[in-house]
Amino acid sequence: MILSNRKNIVKIQLAFFAVVIVLFCALVLTLPRISIPLSLAYILSLALNPIVNWLMKFKLNKTQATIVVFIALVVFVGIPLVKVIPVLSMQTQDIQYTIPKVEEYVIHQYAVVTNFIKAKTGHEVADGYIFQTLAQLESWASEFVVKLPNYLATLLEWIFLVPFFTFFMIRDGDTFKKTFLSFTPNTIFERFYYVMHVFNRQLGDYFFAKFVEAIIVGGIITIGLLIMGVNNAAILGFLAGLTNIVPYVGPILGLIPAIFSMMLDPTMASSTMGAVLILYAVANAVDAFFVFPFLVSKIVNLHPVIVAISVIVGSHYAGITGMVVSIPVVAAIKLIITEIYNEIYTERSR
Repeated sequence: MILSNRKNIVKIQLAFFAVVIVLFCALVLTLPRISIPLSLAYILSLALNPIVNWLMKFKLNKTQATIVVFIALVVFVGIPLVKVIPVLSMQTQDIQYTIPKVEEYVIHQYAVVTNFIKAKTGHEVADGYIFQTLAQLESWASEFVVKLPNYLATLLEWIFLVPFFTFFMIRDGDTFKKTFLSFTPNTIFERFYYVMHVFNRQLGDYFFAKFVEAIIVGGIITIGLLIMGVNNAAILGFLAGLTNIVPYVGPILGLIPAIFSMMLDPTMASSTMGAVLILYAVANAVDAFFVFPFLVSKIVNLHPVIVAISVIVGSHYAGITGMVVSIPVVAAIKLIITEIYNEIYTERSR
C-alpha cells in the first residue's frame, strides 16, 4: 500500500511538473511583448554571468559585480547605441525620398546592361521584371516607414526592460534556479539539472560567440570603409555586424544599406563600389572559414545539414527571430533527445 502510494505521488509530481512546463511555454508564446525581452535578458545574463563571477574574485558581492558590468555596458555599448539610433531613425525616415533616386540609378544601370547585351548578341532583354521588382521594393519600404514609429517604440521599450530584467536575473539567478528546481520530481532531478546546466552553458556560449563574431565582422567592415572614405562607415559597419547575427542571409542584409549608400553618393566612383563589394566578401569569408567554425559550430555541435534545415524552419514560423534562435533551440532538442535515449537504452543495457 505504501509502495502504491509512493508510485501515485511520483506520477502526480511528474504530471504537475509537466503542467508547469506547458503553462510556462504557453505564456512565452502568447505574451511576446514580455517574453521577448525576458528571453533577451535571459540570454544576456548567461553571457554576462562568467564576467560577474570573475569580478567576484576581487571581493565584490554579486550585486556590486553586476553593477560594475552594467556600468561597463553603458559606457562601451549604451552610449554608442544612443548616438547611432537617432541617425538610423533619421536616415530610415528619408527612405521614401531616396527610393526614386535608387530607382533611377537601377533603371539606368539596367538599361546600360541590356543595351550591351543587345549590341553583343542581338537579344533584347525584357524590362518587365525589373519594374515589378522595384514596385515590390517600394511597397515594402513604404510599409516599413509607416510601421517605423511602432518599431522604434518597441525598441525603446526593450532598451529599458532588457537591462532591468537582466540585472535581476544575474543578481537573483541562483534563487530563481532553486525555486524552479523545487518543482522537479526526484526521479528526474539529476537528468533535468544536467540538461538545464548544459543548455544554459551552450546557449550563453553560443550567443557570446555570435556577439564576438558580429564585432569582428563589423570591425573589419568599418575599418575598411573608413580607409576608403565611405560616408557613414561606422553606421554601415554597425549594421553589418548586427545583421551578421542572422545565419546565412545576414551578410546579404548587411550589404544592402552599403549598396544604397553608394548609389546615392555621386562622389563615389564605380571602382569604389567594387572595392566595397570585395570588402564585404572578404569580411564574410573570414567569418565563414575562420570565426564561425572555431567559435560557433563547435559550441552547438550540429551537422551543417541540420543547421540549414533548422534555420529554414525557424524563418518559416518566426521570421528573422526564428532564424536567430533556431540553432540553439535545435541544439537543446538534440540534448534532450540524447538524454532520453541514454535513459531508455543505456540504462536498460546495464
